[in-house]
Amino acid sequence: MTKHTKAFTPFFLFLFFCIQASFVLGQNNTTYSKEVQEKIKKFENNLGLWVQIGGQRFTLADRMRSNHVNGVSIALIKDYKIEWAKGYGWADSAEQRAVTINTLFQAGSISKSLNGVGVLKLVQEGKLNLDSDINIYLKSWKFPYDSLSKGKKITIANLLSHTAGLTVHGFDGYENGYAVPTLIQILNGEKPANNKAIRSMYEPSLKSEYSGGGITISQLILQDVTGLPYDTYMWSNVLRPMGMSNSFYTQPPPADKENLLATGYYNDGAAVKGKYHIYPEQAAAGLWTNPTDLAKYIIETQLSLKGKSNKVLSRETTRLRLTPYIDSSAALGVFIIKKGNEKYFNHSGSDEGFVAEYYGSMENGNGVVVMANTDNGALLSEIVNSLASVYSWKDFYTPKIKNIVTVSNEILKSYVGNYKLHRDTLNVTLEKEGLMIRLGGKTQYKIYFTSDTDFFMLEMAGSEQKFTKDNSNKIVGFDINDNGYKMRAVKIE
Repeated sequence: MTKHTKAFTPFFLFLFFCIQASFVLGQNNTTYSKEVQEKIKKFENNLGLWVQIGGQRFTLADRMRSNHVNGVSIALIKDYKIEWAKGYGWADSAEQRAVTINTLFQAGSISKSLNGVGVLKLVQEGKLNLDSDINIYLKSWKFPYDSLSKGKKITIANLLSHTAGLTVHGFDGYENGYAVPTLIQILNGEKPANNKAIRSMYEPSLKSEYSGGGITISQLILQDVTGLPYDTYMWSNVLRPMGMSNSFYTQPPPADKENLLATGYYNDGAAVKGKYHIYPEQAAAGLWTNPTDLAKYIIETQLSLKGKSNKVLSRETTRLRLTPYIDSSAALGVFIIKKGNEKYFNHSGSDEGFVAEYYGSMENGNGVVVMANTDNGALLSEIVNSLASVYSWKDFYTPKIKNIVTVSNEILKSYVGNYKLHRDTLNVTLEKEGLMIRLGGKTQYKIYFTSDTDFFMLEMAGSEQKFTKDNSNKIVGFDINDNGYKMRAVKIE
């Protein structure tokens, strides 16, 4: 799950903190050409932050340390081929087990992209109709329509494009070793499921609103129609044909894969209990994979779109999968993102202690996959932006240019104190590095001023803030504009 799955207030999504991790050099056993090595080095030495400040540069090592990211794995696609893949940091810091290109991460909501491939294969074979009522195909459970759906039927296309008007945004998973609910219990919100029942919020086909719950219904449809366990079908019909030989949807993971699994880490410094969570919601969040395998999926999609490969889907079916349904972005298991004149199919994801994101160009055979074992996803966009810049992806990375100003100590002191944002308390302190902000007394971030009152932080992509005063010139809080989402933090002392 990510921007589409775990919902805190957007501005402070990344202000939940994780451990200080040792950084190790990239791990792989492949020797690349001098030209490729130079590009890798150029990327590593200048990450693509959302702002550019004078001549300042930030390395991958710098940003992993400052963001407390434990481990990262990357695969870069150029001209429909994997140009390079590399791992950084620790798969498990306690075991001092380094990330390699073979290390497996939980993909979170990226699982939905491959699920889309699996469902569309059944459509291609005539076993499903995208526009038919889902209850035609559901055998072991039926969706309980009520007045909120206004007599309209939910279709498989609705499920895959998040246009079914359904509840349950995302899933938290289950602690390793604890009771795991059945799919029916999840759909009905019955114990031991930890989610509410998946039901209508409003009529289908009205708009796109993200629902992992809807994707979970598609999982049951696939099982009911094929008569196969979900992970078995996906391995035989999607993952293996694409060459994703190290990937699987099996929950819990197979014992013979245990030595390849990364450990997930929370932002408060602790490893996920049991190392990772179990996700019976396999279609929505259950895929274990690595960037190299996901790059194979991206390349197959790109080649299929050009009519040059059909390992799983035909050109026509791939076009259908990548066509937005109802709105301009949400397609069938992917989101279509426009950067300049270029379109990309994209998805991000986050499970407990894991984050991931991929982009694949629709026309030029370019792409990237980044995965990390942290709850802090701030670094992913910086990595993608840097690689887009190094590889000259036109109009992909357009940072804001900021001019930093020096604010007097007298003014800075007036900002010091505690601020309330919803249920969170933020602490602003003046230290030798400058004015700092922290949540819960843990990791703190530096405030950069563009005027005496306006400021931003490197870690909060696209978010800009402004200290506010009352009529007596007393500081009463600060306003937040997080990519159009506006909030106010109120000073309490």
